Amino acid sequence: MPTTLNSQTITYEQLAKTIDHSLLRPELTEADVLAGCELANRYHVASVCVKPCHVRLARQTLADSDVAVGTVVGFPHGNSTVATKVFETQEAVAAGATEIDMVINLGALRSGQADYVHNEIRAVVKAAHPHAIVKVILENAYLTPAEKVLGCKLVEEAEADFVKTSTGFAPSGATVEDIALMRATVGAQVQVKAAHGVRTLDQLLAMIDAGATRAGATATAAILNEFKQRGGGRDG
Repeated sequence: MPTTLNSQTITYEQLAKTIDHSLLRPELTEADVLAGCELANRYHVASVCVKPCHVRLARQTLADSDVAVGTVVGFPHGNSTVATKVFETQEAVAAGATEIDMVINLGALRSGQADYVHNEIRAVVKAAHPHAIVKVILENAYLTPAEKVLGCKLVEEAEADFVKTSTGFAPSGATVEDIALMRATVGAQVQVKAAHGVRTLDQLLAMIDAGATRAGATATAAILNEFKQRGGGRDG
């Protein structure tokens, strides 16, 4: 079970390990991915989240690092079939990914097809465990509060490891209110990840205080450098 974090007592090392450094923009080159992996390694963040085509490259680059390699499944819109999501997961794990961020079928959730959503999450979890953890992206921008709660409950019932707010490809992303709702809905064994719009230290700390233990970020260096400038820690 993760350590409870708060903005008043968090250390640099703990803060760094809340960050999944995102390398998912469609235009990124191989050189961009290598630079991103180097940055992630230098700051000792939790993971890099790369496109499926870059998992092997990231795994090789970070082989001797404490930074995990993650990737995405059904990304960014969640419209792949269950079989496709399972295959993507199996391929990612075989390539060395130890964290899988999957997008649910949003239309199915909004149509009230709870069994379908549960089954697709469960299928991905079975394909990933025990080699990789699974973070399930609800894409909250398109959901009502009741749909967010239902999505969280399905994530927990399917035994995934995290519930996550957003892909970064919707009109809006993580909010403190959504993080608090998600944290209140799932049990302690399910962690909460904030994504899309966590661009500053204060935003990240607010998400942590609301209950997030991970956050996707591209402004990793700026966030962690500011934390040190405020006297919040030492180099990891």
